[in-house]
Amino acid sequence: RSSWLLLAPLLTPPVPVITTPPCSLCPEGAHRFQWIRNLVPEFGISSSHVKVLSSPAEFYELLKVQIKAAKQRVVMASLYLGTGLLEQELVNCLEETLEKSLQAKGSPDLRVSILLDYTRGSRGRKNSRTMLIPLLQRFPEQVRVSLFHTPNLRGLLRLLIPERFNETIGLQHIKVYLFDDNVILSGANLSDLYFTNRQDRYVLLRDSPEIADFFTELVDAIGDVSLQLQQDDTVQMMEGMVHPYQGDKVAYCEIANRRVMEVINSARTQQELLHAKTFHSSQPGSSLLAQQGSQAPGSLKPEPDTWIYPLIQMKPFGIQIDEMVTETLLTEAERDARIYLTTGYFNLTQAYMDLILGTRAEYRILLASPEVNGFFGAKGVAGAIPAAYVYIEHQFYSEVCYLQQQERVQLQEYSRAGWTFHAKGLWLYLAGSDLPCLTLIGSPNFGYRSVHRDLEAQVAIVTENKALQQQLHQEQEQLYLCSGVVSTSTFDQPNRYVKLWVKLVTPLIKNFF
Repeated sequence: RSSWLLLAPLLTPPVPVITTPPCSLCPEGAHRFQWIRNLVPEFGISSSHVKVLSSPAEFYELLKVQIKAAKQRVVMASLYLGTGLLEQELVNCLEETLEKSLQAKGSPDLRVSILLDYTRGSRGRKNSRTMLIPLLQRFPEQVRVSLFHTPNLRGLLRLLIPERFNETIGLQHIKVYLFDDNVILSGANLSDLYFTNRQDRYVLLRDSPEIADFFTELVDAIGDVSLQLQQDDTVQMMEGMVHPYQGDKVAYCEIANRRVMEVINSARTQQELLHAKTFHSSQPGSSLLAQQGSQAPGSLKPEPDTWIYPLIQMKPFGIQIDEMVTETLLTEAERDARIYLTTGYFNLTQAYMDLILGTRAEYRILLASPEVNGFFGAKGVAGAIPAAYVYIEHQFYSEVCYLQQQERVQLQEYSRAGWTFHAKGLWLYLAGSDLPCLTLIGSPNFGYRSVHRDLEAQVAIVTENKALQQQLHQEQEQLYLCSGVVSTSTFDQPNRYVKLWVKLVTPLIKNFF
């Protein structure tokens, strides 16, 4: 049975078709995942360039340090930029670094590109836009602020849906922060909660120019099809570009697909050529490098022991790579393999649920208890969202029990006083191994929104290096340490009571949150 038959409906023309089922590839160690490079570029790096962070404070301090040290580029993609003192300090760091660049001899080299979501970034009178306008006014030649507007929010729908609710239709949800050749991948936004007491995941890829180039080009591509913020707080599209909600929707989505797939395919081709050169030059009898004599002693890069695969999901543009890879990983996970999967918003797609319930691996799924859900205590209708998640969780747990899978599929709830939970991703432990060899980290929550509505990106990190595997294992353990195992009695607690109207409404609205 080939998993690709299961995934056939997901294959769209712009995505390269995989011809070899992953299960027939080299069966040992990390290399069993090399099939992913048939879809996306594969970046081989040394594990010494990877650092896993553990806390919001560490993430925030790193952002400031990296901004201050940047010389060529700062590229930041997020859902939004908050409006508090901590966020203002980040903007001040950007201003200081740009000022330094401006005062340097010759023309300033530093370029700052910021990509946010239009609806979330425009919420309220003081918002992401008003935070960034001073930078645009002071450094018009160096700063670009792009605001992505989903093509699905248009016409009468756009006029009728009020602020906040309009964010349910589709968002720019990618979170990537890069500074020269250093890249931070995370699920965290640029907001004070994410710098203080909202637990997420964060990984730093140091001195990785090819990965930094890829994400720069990806953000540029999305930026090119986004509204450009102007110095007077108006927005306009780049000249000649189809408008996301006033122009033809099909034409806009085709252009966006083309721009993003150009970035993916171009990087993929470059990496394939690089692999081919490396392979041939390392063959016995090949003295090409020796003949060239161009490499200075000690300048040769160490052999890669870690591979980075960027996984992009932009269903509005017909791009479904992340979904395809995630489903294949779940499908191919062998008996006695362990998958630790975490999401701040437990609302798995039907396909992911079916694979978890119908495959052989053991699952430990970490999700937010109602008290650490980001919507806990919210005003109005949003205040009922934690109860809706409890209802979804209870339904899934009931299905697990019905199928008598409680030993194989375990739910665990994150709980930590004074904190909220936003971590997402997975760690894969091969059968017989105490350490993970693969992790997914980035913006997707494994839910309907992530798959169908929003723009998402994460990376698969595959490593053979024991020290990095240990880092990833410790990250997983630290998160799961703050959790309790879900049982039938969990749903008997008073705080798990779900009102009838929430039960009735949840199936109708679960695809929007």
